[in-house]
Amino acid sequence: MMPIEERITNRKMKDLYELIRRQDTVSKQELLERSGLKGGTLTRLLEEMAGQGLIVEVGFGESTGGRRPILYRTNPGYGYVFGLEISRIHTRLILFDMQLEKKDHKTWLMGENMTPGVFVEEVSAEMERMLQRHGLPVTLVLGMGIGAVGPLDREAGVIVDPLYFPAKGWRDVPICAMFEQRFRFPVQLDNGANTAILGEYWADRPHEYKHLLYVHGGVGLRSAMMTGGKVVYGAVDMEGAVGQMIIQADGVAPRQEEGNFGALESYASIYAIEQHVQAILKTGRPSLILELAGHPERAVFGHVVEAARLQDRLAVEVLTQAAVFFGIGLANLLNVLHPEKVILGGPLITSHDLVFQTATQVAIRKTYYFPQYQVVFSRGKLGDDALAAGAGVMMLNRLTE
Repeated sequence: MMPIEERITNRKMKDLYELIRRQDTVSKQELLERSGLKGGTLTRLLEEMAGQGLIVEVGFGESTGGRRPILYRTNPGYGYVFGLEISRIHTRLILFDMQLEKKDHKTWLMGENMTPGVFVEEVSAEMERMLQRHGLPVTLVLGMGIGAVGPLDREAGVIVDPLYFPAKGWRDVPICAMFEQRFRFPVQLDNGANTAILGEYWADRPHEYKHLLYVHGGVGLRSAMMTGGKVVYGAVDMEGAVGQMIIQADGVAPRQEEGNFGALESYASIYAIEQHVQAILKTGRPSLILELAGHPERAVFGHVVEAARLQDRLAVEVLTQAAVFFGIGLANLLNVLHPEKVILGGPLITSHDLVFQTATQVAIRKTYYFPQYQVVFSRGKLGDDALAAGAGVMMLNRLTE
């Protein structure tokens, strides 16, 4: 199979394809103005890409006095990519076309039986079923991107030692090699926060914001930063570092030994909420949460969210407190990084409007340069698909590298 980086043959063509890809549709005149190419060169490259099936003509634009301009877009059926999210709670697999349109999808819960071997077998079998359902040969698949819980080694394609997985065996897992051996197409790995921000960036075309921050709230906390359309990488995989931000030096003990006392994730995460609720219920305080769970130690996040929707006082109180702490941590990030837009995702954020609204209000009040510094908060456009979609984008980006 031809390497994805070699499918577009030269730098000028790669740059032109990228210009077209960044728009829904674009006219030849727009491409002439933006590319800096001469008319003859542009025409030749467009013809070559159309001949290869990379782009298609999609009608005509509005006339400005002369002939109506031909409109181009990337060909959605040129190829396909898989995007795979590997998180602590669930895994999501999505098949995308070149326009990042979702063709098929499946979600699994990450239970105690989901060891790496079982996981790869189940996901691989579903990938084969998806291709069969849509009548697609595997030769049309350009590759698969994976957005996973860290820490991980992106270059080696290895999930190193993720915390809090329900199944055993998730240490030093060569996840990319395991899928590549089965399918013979390229597989690329990055942490889930990075793929999520990449997915949201592409979903928001044309790109109005250059400096983006993404924070994912779930069992733990994860974050990513993007500047100028590029993900910002640190010296080490820093996805989970936001959860260890200290907001109370003599506060709650960390969940793991190497963590910090008073860390943000000890106050504003699904795990923290469950621990807090269980402790309160054991004191005998009445709550709908206990009726749903049956026993204090069986009370989980889903019970809290359901009770909050029914206006249970304890559930609303606990979610509000977690959201306030989340907002404090968010304000610290804003005061250091000053992004133009902040995208909040993950089950902690999407579970109840109260969390998003409270957290963002607290963050705004505690931002140093407010109101001169204005930031846009969003729950994103992709919802639960963000991590997998960004993983697909990561693979598509290799076309123009």
